[in-house]
Amino acid sequence: MAEPFEQRSPSWAAAVLAAAAVALVPWTVALTVILPSRHLADHWDLAWTGFDVVLACSLLATAAAAARSRRAVQPLAAASAALLFCDAWFDVLTASSGIDLEVAILLAVLAEIPLALVCLLLASGRAGPSRQGQDRLGVGRFRIL
Repeated sequence: MAEPFEQRSPSWAAAVLAAAAVALVPWTVALTVILPSRHLADHWDLAWTGFDVVLACSLLATAAAAARSRRAVQPLAAASAALLFCDAWFDVLTASSGIDLEVAILLAVLAEIPLALVCLLLASGRAGPSRQGQDRLGVGRFRIL
């Protein structure tokens, strides 16, 4: 029996996802033209707080799966990486100028993006026990841990 990650997805799923990607192109162009550069949003605090709660839960689930060497670590790490990249993107683009923007850039460069890269490494399956039985995290000869 094939492993779950080795099973082929149904062809209709690929077609639906490809169609959605193509449909997003004109939609994105339209939004670029239609949307204002500035917008006041109600519940801004709740939106960001909720996102950070989801991100924290995702990172905690990824950490738990990694600590137990569970197969679930790969999809959880991929989700965590995506959330971290989104967090960095929106933090930087929605920050006001000055110190807020500087802090957002520093957090993106020093925390969110490096952590996202670690998650991508876990998601790729390239992080695991070394021959000596010690944990390793890296690619090729480069090792983080």
